[in-house]
Amino acid sequence: MKLGKHIFGVGAMTGISRIFGFIRDMLIARVLGAGRLSDIFLAAFKLPNLFRDLLGEGALSAIFIPMYTDLKKDDNFAKNVFSWLMTILLGITIVFEILMPIVVWILAPGFAEDPGKMELTVLISRIMFFYVIFVCGAAFLSAILNAFSKFLLAAFMPVLLNIMLICALLLAAFFSSGTILYIMAGTVVLSGIIQFGVLWGRIRKKHFGLHLIKPKWTPGIKSLFKRLGISIVGNGFYQITIIIGTLVASFQNGAVSWLYYSDRIVQLPFAMIGLAVGTVLMSSISNALAEKNMRSVYIQQNSSMRRSMMLIMPCLVGLFVLAEPIIKYLFEYGAWTSHSTHAVAIAIMIQVFVLPAMMISQIYSKTLYASQDVRTPVKTSMISLGAASVIYLAAFPFIGYLAIPVGVVISGYLKNYLLGRACKKRGLFRTDKRAIKAILAFSALSILLGAVLWQIPITSIWMLFISIAGFAVIYLPLAYIIDRKI
Repeated sequence: MKLGKHIFGVGAMTGISRIFGFIRDMLIARVLGAGRLSDIFLAAFKLPNLFRDLLGEGALSAIFIPMYTDLKKDDNFAKNVFSWLMTILLGITIVFEILMPIVVWILAPGFAEDPGKMELTVLISRIMFFYVIFVCGAAFLSAILNAFSKFLLAAFMPVLLNIMLICALLLAAFFSSGTILYIMAGTVVLSGIIQFGVLWGRIRKKHFGLHLIKPKWTPGIKSLFKRLGISIVGNGFYQITIIIGTLVASFQNGAVSWLYYSDRIVQLPFAMIGLAVGTVLMSSISNALAEKNMRSVYIQQNSSMRRSMMLIMPCLVGLFVLAEPIIKYLFEYGAWTSHSTHAVAIAIMIQVFVLPAMMISQIYSKTLYASQDVRTPVKTSMISLGAASVIYLAAFPFIGYLAIPVGVVISGYLKNYLLGRACKKRGLFRTDKRAIKAILAFSALSILLGAVLWQIPITSIWMLFISIAGFAVIYLPLAYIIDRKI
């Protein structure tokens, strides 16, 4: 498998999705404002997204792909898992459609104080929740394609959702403000149907033999759901940690928004590089482990680490140096003040240091998942997230909202250490000295160019773009030469 080619392709699709997502958020702010309508849509949209995170995408893929590969891509196993998944999703949807008033009240009890807001949120949530069936089903179909090293189409699916929502928001001018909520809810469901249909068509075209059957309770299914349950517990703990961070930040006026925007900026390079590496590595390492080819595992790990760190180090330095001008020229308009710009920039300058740990943790965790070890990644996540929560609460009285990015960085490196120790203890990872030398060289080059960039006055958005482009034009060829020579 050509790791670099696949990582670049998935990363490019993720980057495109994030760009369209940014446009979508800008249009939501413009069309719905920051009040009643946006509250209703975002609250209703949060619920299917939560299930997508818990049952779809990374969690299911990380468990299914290694088992599927270990079973020599057995069609009967895939059909059985698919049938169980769709049955469970249908059951969950029916239960939530019935209990939606209670669910919405638990998630947003304050809506009851605004006449009609709670009722409309329940209605929009009921429409949008059907998205769960199709998006989680699409995530499983994506896992099938990824297992056969078919990555691009699956990576394009989030782009499709954002494009369709952008089109719905552009139609807002022709409809009343109340009607646009129904249009957007319907668009979300329609995008899920299209994603599912496109991926299903691709799988049928490739003759992977996937179709619905009567679900059977087998030892393989029992093992899969046991591991999925463990993963869901870990993911649930992650959601709780986010809530704790938000609650702590809410005691400082404006902090929740500052942290939201700083996290969005820092997560962008990780989404483009780290998630792409994780997606591709899961499939390739699963295949190597199934063949008991540890040499191939080590080569892929070190190659991924070199390539990802070659790209993430300039992002770290660039975001640290350009944090303030980036926020200023992207957001400092209208009600956004220079005080908010500075507050977000400081949070970015701290949180950005977690990027290398997040990158390497992806390699460790995907290796453990590929070896069918679910408990260790979940356990380390719970320990590191628990440490983050303690830091949030302990440091907030002294440094305010900055306790959250500090906690993110410290817990990120703690998680990286625990995952690395587990991999090395089991002989699942070996560090290549050439990879370490290359990473140190990438870091030195990035810092050198960052020091030069620090001296350049950024006086306009065009100067910002030129500075970023200049940094890339100089860095990338030199980094490529370093990667080839070391």
